[in-house]
Amino acid sequence: MITRRAFTAALSMTGLAALAGFSPLRLISDAMAQGADVAKPQSLPDMALGPANATVTITEYASMTCPHCADFTEKVFPKIKAEYIDSGKIRFVFREFPLDIKAAAGSMLARCIAKDDGPKYFAVIDLLFKQQNDWVMKNTTETLTRIGKQAGLTQVQVEDCLKDQALLDKIAADQKYAAEVLKVQSTPTFFINGEMLKGGQSFEEFSKRINSLLKS
Repeated sequence: MITRRAFTAALSMTGLAALAGFSPLRLISDAMAQGADVAKPQSLPDMALGPANATVTITEYASMTCPHCADFTEKVFPKIKAEYIDSGKIRFVFREFPLDIKAAAGSMLARCIAKDDGPKYFAVIDLLFKQQNDWVMKNTTETLTRIGKQAGLTQVQVEDCLKDQALLDKIAADQKYAAEVLKVQSTPTFFINGEMLKGGQSFEEFSKRINSLLKS
């Protein structure tokens, strides 16, 4: 379990060197997950866009400090959203899979800002990915506090959020489930109607798979 003391200590350090070798959970084995296992949210409610009864559901597991995840969010996701989500053809679910303690902090802040508002959550993670270099490479706490305040939180609310052990435990539990049951080992990892797709992919690859499922 990630303790509050370890979490606070890690956040107080500057740069990724302080977190070298840190992993909230050990990832194990490699296998395909069943669609039913992916579909079920665990400790935290899903943050999603698109209709719940959509024919196609894409579930992304991402780390807020992952540059490949940031690249997908910037270059590929807007095309998927415009073509398939906004038209109500698919549902897109984002789930946290923090690869380090700073990623966990970013995920916690996004949850605190958005509450249960899916569109707001996606707007926050978009901002965090765009400013990834700022809050990952510099003083994490100060930068996340600034982002939190810009989103309407007070200083105290941001501090309380980043000290919320219950929230951190839920993120860790969901990551453990993803690692042990769904066999997620890296980010980004996608599931398209339960079928695993590892790593960053082009819009064309997503489009091919989505269109095939929509026609079936």
